[in-house]
Amino acid sequence: MSFGDPNNPYGPPQGQPAGYPPQGQPGYGYPQGAPQQPGYGYPQAPPIGQQPYGGYPGGPMEMPGGVKAARVMLFVIAGLQVIGAVLIAISALAVSAAKNNADLKDDVQFQQLADYSAGVLWGVAVAVLAWGVFAIWLGVKCANGGSGVRIAAMVFGILTAVLGIYPFVVIGLVHTVLAILIAVFVGKADGAAWFDRPKYSV
Repeated sequence: MSFGDPNNPYGPPQGQPAGYPPQGQPGYGYPQGAPQQPGYGYPQAPPIGQQPYGGYPGGPMEMPGGVKAARVMLFVIAGLQVIGAVLIAISALAVSAAKNNADLKDDVQFQQLADYSAGVLWGVAVAVLAWGVFAIWLGVKCANGGSGVRIAAMVFGILTAVLGIYPFVVIGLVHTVLAILIAVFVGKADGAAWFDRPKYSV
């Protein structure tokens, strides 16, 4: 029996040199249809376009639109707080000026009320201004803050919304709407991913 015999069933197919597997088919020891696996110790990474957050593991590289909107709303609330503090301070000055009015100097009850009212108004003005400064700080920290800033922004939004409903119902309506949106946007999944990302990626 010769390997060169074309009728030999144990020889290579015609057109194939002896000792080589047929083209298009795996040789002995290779499972048919099994995909090739990466080498040991080298996990195969997905293509850059299919990785989460634009190909960088650990978080998005660009601030999500919801967080950007929440940041702008924090600055808007801060501006409204500053305007409110100025108006309250003007009211306190007006009460102090009325207290020094010659016609009301002898009115003991008015003088006591004016002292109390002016003190309360100055205290409220300071608190409103401090809340505005806190809003500015949160807005600035949205760029590179961690999960603590996210939680603080959510608490800020909830408290501002509650205070906008009561006691400042009429003038607090804008605050309430903006504060609810801040809490929602910062609390979303993309907001969580932004604040929890590794800070070296900023």
